[in-house]
Amino acid sequence: MSVPLTIERLPDGVAAELRRRAAQHNHSVDDEVLEILQASLGEPRRLTIGELAARARASGLRTPSESAAIVREARDARYGR
Repeated sequence: MSVPLTIERLPDGVAAELRRRAAQHNHSVDDEVLEILQASLGEPRRLTIGELAARARASGLRTPSESAAIVREARDARYGR
């Protein structure tokens, strides 16, 4: 169940920042406000595929093909190839 919410007297600077963030995340202002509220309340949100990929790259995780290359390299170094 959802609840309608109205924010009165929102300062112009806050409204502009919400519009900027919404555009940056390809969200509507309503969706951006909802994400901010969920994050502030500690509720988990779903990552986009782009966010998930960025986190994987940042963590240094390897793809299966990269892992195979690492194993081959270690094997070749061990056996002097």
